[in-house]
Amino acid sequence: MKPLFRNIIAVIAGWLIGSTVNMGFITLGHSIYPIEGLDPNDMEDFAQIMPTLDAQYFIFPFLAHALGTLVGAIIAALIAANHKMKFALVIGILFLLGGIAINIMLPGPLWFTALDIIMAYIPMAFIGGKIALNFAKK
Repeated sequence: MKPLFRNIIAVIAGWLIGSTVNMGFITLGHSIYPIEGLDPNDMEDFAQIMPTLDAQYFIFPFLAHALGTLVGAIIAALIAANHKMKFALVIGILFLLGGIAINIMLPGPLWFTALDIIMAYIPMAFIGGKIALNFAKK
């Protein structure tokens, strides 16, 4: 398989699998910490209630963002033909852009927005790249 094609597959697979992990944690969080009277699919109601929620409601969103990025970065780096860390970081950037967008659409407390943007994306992508590089050496 040509390196270019393999690298494109790496980004697509990392993004899809990471997004699946992300949504799994979001769904799990809604089942463990349901918000009474809220339809999770109604973005307007969600946006209104977000700033009033306690910290426990932000555990699973943070885990979803961080672990989705981590898994996606590992997958992308393992599949990539070359420049494995760069492809892991590309996943981090894609997820960071999504994280910024969701934090604009559903603004939560400032502490969560800062924690999410600073810790859940690029650092997790870097760790994912390192894990994949270590795994690939074996």
